Amino acid sequence: MNEVVELQRQLERAGYVAEPALAAALLLMLDLGRPLLLEGDAGVGKTEIAKALAAVRGARLIRLQCYEGLDVHAAMYEWNYQRQLLAIKLLEHDDRPAAVKEQDIFSERYLLKRPLLEAIGCAEPPVLLIDEVDRADEAFEAYLLELLSDFQMSIPELGTIRAVSRPLVVVTSNGTRELSDALRRRCLYQYIDYPAFAKELAIVEIKAPQAAGQFARQVVEFVQSVRRMELQKKPGIAETLDWTAALLRMGISVIDDDGAERILETLSALIKTRDDRAGFTREVVARIAAAC
Repeated sequence: MNEVVELQRQLERAGYVAEPALAAALLLMLDLGRPLLLEGDAGVGKTEIAKALAAVRGARLIRLQCYEGLDVHAAMYEWNYQRQLLAIKLLEHDDRPAAVKEQDIFSERYLLKRPLLEAIGCAEPPVLLIDEVDRADEAFEAYLLELLSDFQMSIPELGTIRAVSRPLVVVTSNGTRELSDALRRRCLYQYIDYPAFAKELAIVEIKAPQAAGQFARQVVEFVQSVRRMELQKKPGIAETLDWTAALLRMGISVIDDDGAERILETLSALIKTRDDRAGFTREVVARIAAAC
């Protein structure tokens, strides 16, 4: 238990407020050498966990941002075809056997390392963030299994590349599609929800100290009330911090119904879809502000 509390303190010093369950999951990840799958809505702070962990460990952060159509070459490795073609030209008059020349062409000096290969080649364990894995397709997810199981990668021309040091792997998912059982089995798991009032208040006080005190409480109360509304896109922690900065920039230091008109002018930092924004009339904002 003391180790969990100490890790919470270290993460807080790095700017991340973690619940005991999350700190315990990170501690198990470090002790067991297993990847950690973080699932939750966009904006709840999943990516920031990897950044904070890298800061705590004094480790390099290597990030793979997943997207639809991501393939093995963009994520793992590519051959430097231009250099290879130049080398082939230079080898035209080389008398060595063709097999020897081919082996020379397909050597590591012509290999372009992408995030996954780069991570297993580090002398010191980095933090490898595989961000929004649910945006990639199932075929790419299958490529990950060898890396997440054995921390190695198969390259047809070179054979199996094993990790120099085992990276600390954080995998995030927004839940836009169901991940495979094979991927889940290889990972520890933690669900990250929108923060409770006390946690979000602590985040605002750490990230925006100029908004401390009663004003910070009002900001968090307003955002938490907004999240309880039927919205297409609920504001995440990043939106809370952006909105806090917007309020301060506009000279607003108190949230009340009298200032509803001015608060409306700052909602571009908090509400991020046209339909959601249409629902925030002056009367709606005044009602929420009056309760803060």
